[in-house]
Order: sequence, then C-alpha cells, then structure tokens
Amino acid sequence: MSWLALWGLFGLKLLTFLLLVGAFFLMMLGALGKAKQRLKEGQLTLKQISENLAEQNLALWKETIDKKAFKLKKKALKTLQKQTKNAEKLPKLYILNFEGDLQASGADSLAKEVTAIVEIAEPGDEVLVKIESPGGVVHGYGYAASQLLRLKEKGLKLTVSVDKIAASGGYLMAVVADQLLAAPFAIIGSIGVVAQLPNFNRFLKEKGVDFEQVTAGEHKRTLSLFGENTEAGREKMKEQLEGIHDQFKQFIRRARPQVNLDEIATGDHWLGEEALRLSLVDELKTSDAYILDAFHAGRALFQIHHEQKKGLGQRFHLSLAKAFGFR
Repeated sequence: MSWLALWGLFGLKLLTFLLLVGAFFLMMLGALGKAKQRLKEGQLTLKQISENLAEQNLALWKETIDKKAFKLKKKALKTLQKQTKNAEKLPKLYILNFEGDLQASGADSLAKEVTAIVEIAEPGDEVLVKIESPGGVVHGYGYAASQLLRLKEKGLKLTVSVDKIAASGGYLMAVVADQLLAAPFAIIGSIGVVAQLPNFNRFLKEKGVDFEQVTAGEHKRTLSLFGENTEAGREKMKEQLEGIHDQFKQFIRRARPQVNLDEIATGDHWLGEEALRLSLVDELKTSDAYILDAFHAGRALFQIHHEQKKGLGQRFHLSLAKAFGFR
C-alpha cells in the first residue's frame, strides 16, 4: 500500500508540474501574440517642432550677433512663440516623410499618417510630404499616390518637396501635390515602365532538365524564368507595359496639364532646374527652407510619423536593395 501511495503522490506532483508548465507556456504564447500584434501595428507619433526651431535659433543668435541685436531677435521670437503656443487657433503645417523602396513598403505607414491627419486637420491647414524615392512596383506606388489624394479630398493644401529624388513611382506620388518643390539638383521624372527577368531555359536544356508549366488562360503567363519564351509572349508583355505607361501618362496629364507629355514621358529624368523649365515642378526650394518659411509665418508645425516595425525578411530585403543602390 505504501508503494502505491508513493506512486500516486508522484503522479499527482507530476500532473501539477505539467499543468503549471502548460499554464506558463500559454501565458508566454499570449504575450508573444500581443507583442507581434504591436509590432505589426507599429506606433504613431505626433510632435510639435516649432519649439525646437525657436531654441535652435536662440542658441545660434546668442553666439553670432551682438547683445542689442540678440535682445531684439529674442523679443520677436518670444512674441512668435506666444502665438504658436495657441496652436489650436493657428493654421497648421503637418510634415510627413516618405522614403520609398522598390516595394513601396512605406505606403502602409503613409496610409496611417494620412488617416490621422484627415481626422484632426481643419480648413486652412496644410500638409508637406517630403518624398525620396527612385520608384518601384506599380501597384505599391499607385496605392501610395491614392493616399495623398485623400488629403486633397479633405480640402487640405498638399505640398510635396523633393530634396534628392522622385523618379518613376516616386514622381507618380509627387504630381498629386497642389505645389511641387524640388532642390536644384534633385532627380525628377523617369516617366516610364520597365520589366526585366533572366531566363534559364538554355541552361536547363544543357543540363538535361525539362521544365513543365501548365496554365489556364492564353495570357496567364507571358514571359517565364525557366520555360522557353515565345515572340507572342514578348509582344503581350510589351502590350501590357504600354498599357501601364498610358495610364501613368494620363495620371500626369490630369495632375499637371501644363506639361508636354510627348517631351517628358520618355523615361528620361532631369535635375531640378531643367525639371522646372519642363513644368515638372513648380519651384526650386528645399524642404528645410519651406519649413523655416512656415515657421516665420507663424504656422504651428507638426511632425507626424508612423513607425512600422519590420520583420526579418523585410529588413533583409531593404538591406539588399540598399546594397545594390536602389535606396
């Protein structure tokens, strides 16, 4: 009886231990699930930056001008600060940053930033979007451009500034603006469409490897990585690219009717000064100069940013794109 009792006591302890371990793992899984959800959702921040500019100016003036001039500058700045403290009564400038990659992966964060602005902005407010992008996939940049259109539908003035590059899909986004600024040496344009892929068919044949592909629908697959491409497939792919290019051009025509499409829709790109001559942009000015002008005009400045946490795969893709000069 004592032997059976000992085994029974051991079994009870073992069951209790297993239940505790199971409960612990369930709690850990729940915590991981919540953490993953937070990572997926990211974080939205809204920060007033007028105060930072004021403090920076005071520090610079104190070191570079005489005391009398500094006192006058300080007094004028204090008056301006009193005005901007009542931010709810002032017209606001919301500042967004869009750094594009081949997949336009920042479009989801842009959508959340735009949603936040649409909810809180009032008539007379303005949005400045700083775009830096060499372009990428059509659907990704089309989605990003549609987010900027939401701001205009809200009745807000939309200004886009390009300090370095807005090409192809990046320019597709930029033309949505009511006012398009560019730095003198920013790269603008590249209104064209490209598709490219290697073909390993000859290599596979040399190695005695057959490639089988079954499709339903005449044009389900036009060009292939491993199959033998046909002239008909090439022609169909060319037709599809021409169709996308036509839509791209029509989008530009609606946004900037003043441009000569025959001259600019060639896939070429231009520096800022030439882009201004071609009416691709409205003014040569950097985003920093525009923000400073808004500050001295008494606008309340707000930086809004959604930080989208990136998974391991996405971080690897971005690192690879940067290594090959796509960012």
